[in-house]
Amino acid sequence: MKTITLPPTIGALLLALCCNSAAAAPAEHKEFEATLHAPFQGTAAADRADARRAFSLNFSYPGLEQPGTVYWKLELVNAEGRVVRLWRGDSPIAGESASVRVAWDGRLKGTPAPAGLYRVRMRAVLRGVSHDEHHDPVEQDWQIAVGAPAGQRMPRFAPLPGVRDAAAAGTAMAPATASLPYTVYLGNLHSQSNHSDGGGALDACKGAQDPLKAPYGPEAAFAYARGHGLDILAVSEHNHMYDGSDGTNPNADPAKAKELYKAGLTSAAAFNATKPGFLALYGMEWGVINNGGHINIFNSDELLGWETNALGELLADTPTPRSDYGALYALMRQRGWVGQFNHPAHSGQFKVNGVPLAYTPDGDEAMVLCEVMNSTAFSTNDTETETRRSNFEQACNRLLEAGYHLAFSTNQDNHCANWGASYTNRTGVLLPNGTALTRDSFVAALKARRVFATMDKGSQLILTANGKLMGERFTNRGPLTLRANFASSAGKKVAAVSILAGVPGRNGTVTEVSNLATSTFTPASGKHFYYARVTQEDGNVLWSAPVWVTQE
Repeated sequence: MKTITLPPTIGALLLALCCNSAAAAPAEHKEFEATLHAPFQGTAAADRADARRAFSLNFSYPGLEQPGTVYWKLELVNAEGRVVRLWRGDSPIAGESASVRVAWDGRLKGTPAPAGLYRVRMRAVLRGVSHDEHHDPVEQDWQIAVGAPAGQRMPRFAPLPGVRDAAAAGTAMAPATASLPYTVYLGNLHSQSNHSDGGGALDACKGAQDPLKAPYGPEAAFAYARGHGLDILAVSEHNHMYDGSDGTNPNADPAKAKELYKAGLTSAAAFNATKPGFLALYGMEWGVINNGGHINIFNSDELLGWETNALGELLADTPTPRSDYGALYALMRQRGWVGQFNHPAHSGQFKVNGVPLAYTPDGDEAMVLCEVMNSTAFSTNDTETETRRSNFEQACNRLLEAGYHLAFSTNQDNHCANWGASYTNRTGVLLPNGTALTRDSFVAALKARRVFATMDKGSQLILTANGKLMGERFTNRGPLTLRANFASSAGKKVAAVSILAGVPGRNGTVTEVSNLATSTFTPASGKHFYYARVTQEDGNVLWSAPVWVTQE
């Protein structure tokens, strides 16, 4: 990446804020992360019957101060939900990361594993370091194939046009035959620059950066993402780092912190003014990890915060109590702001009245997205081949079961200067054909939950229910036909389809109700939600937004 000169005003703000900060408090990213890479196909690509492969477990803990031990379990689960192979182990971790390779010979009880679809499930926990109570077990779950999976019969569906298709045609794209009147915009809705702890040069980026000290800011991020084919990039800075500290800077000037946030908003607006067809978003990632949880707020022109300097001055525009998610949701709803649950944990986060992942009516209005999968936040990969990826579907399902109306997103949480380039995953946002891509139209699409998540930027998944589009809420009488509409610009085939169902407010378990792309049935009376998950023949996964159905 070429050296980029910061505008004088922003450079001066960063210089004023980054110096004379207090001694650092525990780093924001001091948390245990565990990822599982489970190759979808076996080692011998030419022989699909050969199930042999190796699973990669990666463990990391930024800023680890003393050695610990990761205790892990890996289960191979067949299509009936039975564990058919089990591996256990423990791995010392003394630096910031450790890895384990688990080889599978492709056999079960001495005989070749039967062909079919399996799931590989990992559970890992860190022990032996301080504050063990903060290190909850991490669970990951990925599907694999033994043999050549039978190709799934999919509905005829022409891919929705992308914004670059429209630009090439010189006009708004008309809906394709057997398709829908929407244009797809592909984005990465979670990243950082040097306005907080991101923006590190790839040749020197190791973990989170010191706040406000890395070389690359929002302007570089927007240009990089646009140059790498993205349509949308959200730069979401940690709201409590505008004082130039990962803790609290007692000498911080509140005016400088607020000016830096305004400068980021101005940068995004200026970029959008000269780059039509691309949306530069600037906002904040609110909250802390320990006893908290991160939330992206996409459309706030106010910097929110809880920190004060030694004089008691608020280092933000608007006060928001730390880790008070009920109060945050109420403010977001009042202001019309929309949010995303970032990398949600299974437990311990987003508490309201002591209850994790708790539902509130205000939160239901304000929160529109849940990250279902991310590539690792500190990747320096710029060839879209990162294998360290986290799956948060179970946590998102808990939020849906609690009563939230959420679409799925998949992002990269980039802290290094590879915005959108670490892997091929994208969040797809649907705008009506002919609608300009602006912050307002983007927010309107999110409020309608017209969003899908894909690990393959060349593939789309749009769920319809009796002809109604994913994201809708409606009352139904009689049969319900769910259709998982899949399209791939590269001709990828589908290996597996799952239609998942749950009941909002039940706080129960999401279950599979069908493995067919087109399913017709009559739901039981009451409220339901349904979404589609599709696995391609290369193992990449797509998630539709749900539909919410009240059956009478």
